Amino acid sequence: MLKGVPKILSPELLKVLCEMGHSDRLVISDGNFPAESMGKDAIVIRCDGHGVPELLDAILQVFPLDTYVEKPMNLMEVMKGDNVETPIWETYKEIVAKHDSRGADAIGQIERFEFYDESKTAYAIIATGESALYANIMLQKGVVTD
Repeated sequence: MLKGVPKILSPELLKVLCEMGHSDRLVISDGNFPAESMGKDAIVIRCDGHGVPELLDAILQVFPLDTYVEKPMNLMEVMKGDNVETPIWETYKEIVAKHDSRGADAIGQIERFEFYDESKTAYAIIATGESALYANIMLQKGVVTD
């Protein structure tokens, strides 16, 4: 164990976050996301017993969001015709506001199938046990300036 590092961040996950460079992308997926098939060229880390919000909060304590792009965090857009509420997105906005001065302005949306395509180029995918629908997020890493 280490001081100052959230306990939810496993050694494997910390290693991956540290290996990532500027502009590399990380997907934190819900339990329905096809992490293994999307992550054939990525590192897939299983965190099945955890939800996306708790992982997002812990990751953003050590992971800077990219300041060179307008929307360094993107959500999977709800498909037209899907009658789905996404209250978890409000939780994401609160978490991002704690760690990035842009708050909700740092968050964008990507159409579902485009999100899948972009996930195939991510550095890593974290597969969670999150049960909320449309809870997938993609983060773009920034530069550590401290």
